[in-house]
Amino acid sequence: MAEETQAIDPDGDPYWQGAAEGELRYRKCGACDASIFYPRSICPKCGATDPDWAVSKGEGSVYACSTVHRAPPAFADNAPYTVLLVDLDEGFRMMGGLVGTEAIAVGDRVTVTFQDGPNGRPAPYFTPA
Repeated sequence: MAEETQAIDPDGDPYWQGAAEGELRYRKCGACDASIFYPRSICPKCGATDPDWAVSKGEGSVYACSTVHRAPPAFADNAPYTVLLVDLDEGFRMMGGLVGTEAIAVGDRVTVTFQDGPNGRPAPYFTPA
């Protein structure tokens, strides 16, 4: 049986390498200064190619939150759990889970951390700041 390997994604691999090292990486356009997340090789604001990689401080404010009670199979053992949309201070929005069961509200400050996701790869989660 052939050994299974993960496909290489030139747009996302540096992000996931950063996650494994505890860094939240995003793209920054040198032409228009846009912060870009999810990672991609073309700036969605101005169309410039090959934006630079940057490291976020991982601090931001909750834009939206939702508690999941009926989870998909990969997350069923974790239910109930809370998912956040966070506006990072560097100017991009991303999704991540909330660590723990502490109450959280729109506008609360949070900090990113990385924990193993359902596939065993480190994924972004947030803790109250």
